[in-house]
Amino acid sequence: MFAMPLTAQTPLTLPEAVSMALEKNPLHKAAVADTRISAANVREARSPLMPKIMFTESAVRGNDPVFVFGTRLRQQSFTAADFALNKLNTPTPIGNFSSRFSGQWSLFDGLQSWFGVSRAKYMQQAVEQQLDRTDQELVYQAVQAYFGVLLAQRQEQVAEDSLITAQAIESSSHARVESGMVVDSDLLSAQVVTSRRKQELIQRQDGLALARTQLAFALGMPADTAYEPQEALAERQFPAGTAAELETKALEKRPDLKRVESERSAQSKSVSMAKGALAPRLNVFGSWETDSPSPGWNGGNNWIAGAEFQFDLFDGDNKRAHIAREKAVQERAAALRDAYRDEIRLEVRKAYYEYDAARQQVEVARGAIAQADESLRINQNRYEGGLTTVSDLLGIEEAAHRAKADYWQAVYRVQTSYAGVELATGTLTPASPVVTQ
Repeated sequence: MFAMPLTAQTPLTLPEAVSMALEKNPLHKAAVADTRISAANVREARSPLMPKIMFTESAVRGNDPVFVFGTRLRQQSFTAADFALNKLNTPTPIGNFSSRFSGQWSLFDGLQSWFGVSRAKYMQQAVEQQLDRTDQELVYQAVQAYFGVLLAQRQEQVAEDSLITAQAIESSSHARVESGMVVDSDLLSAQVVTSRRKQELIQRQDGLALARTQLAFALGMPADTAYEPQEALAERQFPAGTAAELETKALEKRPDLKRVESERSAQSKSVSMAKGALAPRLNVFGSWETDSPSPGWNGGNNWIAGAEFQFDLFDGDNKRAHIAREKAVQERAAALRDAYRDEIRLEVRKAYYEYDAARQQVEVARGAIAQADESLRINQNRYEGGLTTVSDLLGIEEAAHRAKADYWQAVYRVQTSYAGVELATGTLTPASPVVTQ
């Protein structure tokens, strides 16, 4: 009556879900692209250490006296007749085809280029560490979404069982009304509860459909992809240390904390680069050129080489201001690192206490289910014997229904909160107990 139409569903285990998320989720692909960008940045940072070699080909024609005079010299075609005043003042147009190889190399720049390479390498490490953190977050999302489907299935089953119980009470009330043992209000009360349970079942069925969609998105798949988990939600035990032990582990393992430290180290290289700008610079350069009146290397050639020493005597205090700014950014990075460590400690504590509370709540909820079921059985018998009212019976049925719902919610929180503990400590991987058990 209330069943939703189902499309073909693909069987899926939790390890398979995690593997698929790490392969297909767009956030993983974006993080991998960031690593390629950082690798290219390292290559780009190395380029100032290497010489630059260029080739230029040009074709020029004109009758500018200086141009004509110089061109004939470069083409090595100058003659004594070219000294005639008329030829010097009003030369005939001449063409020049020039081929030139040139190069330059910075031999010393205050080590700015070397510091730039080191900075790029630290930033590359930071990006790779962020990739590790992104993958951990994707594993957590996959675990959360997978167990979300398992919880939705249990909630649907609880709603179905509660509807059957409510219909049984309604049927019993109807029989007792017809026999004149109770008034119509008993039947009306039972019908109200039955209607409420039907509405809840519809909500749970829609909730299951939504949970399947969330799972598909977590895996990087289209929304209409339906997966059927191969496990059922059940109690599981996980190893867990003390909060202090978990804090120590988090400060050692968290990839994002390592990323912050790499970024701080990169900023220290930025300070060194700024200081290096105060040093003198030494460059060498050279070129070889051939000049011809027609295409082809059939004219003269020449070369030139030299060195250049540069030192800024005054720049309006620009470089020292730049050093001050980079130092301030470095101090800010160090302060943010310390603040991030405190934030991680708080995340670990919060995850630990959530897991500890969920674990204890399972124990309580398990006992409450047994008590509520027994109470419901006794009071159904008492109602049949006319020893209690339908209001009392419906209240007990509600308590039994709530006990089952709370139990499965607590079981779900144990799974996801333990995954949260491993996420907070930076140890959540496809090989984690929450994935493989």
